Amino acid sequence: QVQLVESGGGSVQAGGSLRLSCAVFGYTESINCMAWFRQAPGKEREGVAGIRILDRVTVYDDSVKGRLTISQDNAKNAVYLQMDSLKPEDTAMYYCAARWSCGSTWSVPAQYNYWGQGTQVTVSS
Repeated sequence: QVQLVESGGGSVQAGGSLRLSCAVFGYTESINCMAWFRQAPGKEREGVAGIRILDRVTVYDDSVKGRLTISQDNAKNAVYLQMDSLKPEDTAMYYCAARWSCGSTWSVPAQYNYWGQGTQVTVSS
């Protein structure tokens, strides 16, 4: 079993930065890919960034490229999402997700086996 715990959300003004953290507990050896998703009120959950644990290859949604950066720290069993140049449209609940196997459909929520509880990010104009 694996547990994911997010932290680091908050409220910032447009143009500001936040760093989200996802701590991974349990049978971490079973996890090969992780990602950050977000969900705004009334909208579907969408993938914003993914990372392959073995070789740290990353992938991003076009809407966040150049502004959000996903990274991992194996020693701390953690994954991070550095968020810069934030915009009001980035406002959402952000979730950390993990899965046993990596595939081409990194941004599909149903492909993930474990989820955190979420952390709220609010960006004001």
